[in-house]
Amino acid sequence: MEQERGTQENPWPLQTPPGTSDYTMYKAKKDGIEILVCTVGKTILHYDFRCLNDLHTMLKQHGDWVELGATDEQKPAKAGTIEAWGRSEENPIGGWYGLKKGLRGRFGMYIPPLMEALGLAEVEHNPKNNRMRAIY
Repeated sequence: MEQERGTQENPWPLQTPPGTSDYTMYKAKKDGIEILVCTVGKTILHYDFRCLNDLHTMLKQHGDWVELGATDEQKPAKAGTIEAWGRSEENPIGGWYGLKKGLRGRFGMYIPPLMEALGLAEVEHNPKNNRMRAIY
């Protein structure tokens, strides 16, 4: 019997949209909320688990491709991108889905491949300027 995916013992193996880096993600609980733990090399990032459903809903409402626009927390996100939405006061949680201060960015890099693996979205895999859209 295959072990459930998305646990600490059996994380989802993922690649960034351009295919340049491997990383893993799994679901966990921290301070009473469900989070995604993203491990990239020795760096560990946390994202609010609600981002998966919230982003899928936004993409369905948008109805077309949206640029990923991944960037670090310290840099401004390009308007209209997944990265900008993931930190916007206009999203369902009213701000950052990234939970570790200083490492809250890169939402547009690490969340889209997980959504693709879960069958929620289609993601482009070009060297730069990738986009995603919802799978209904």
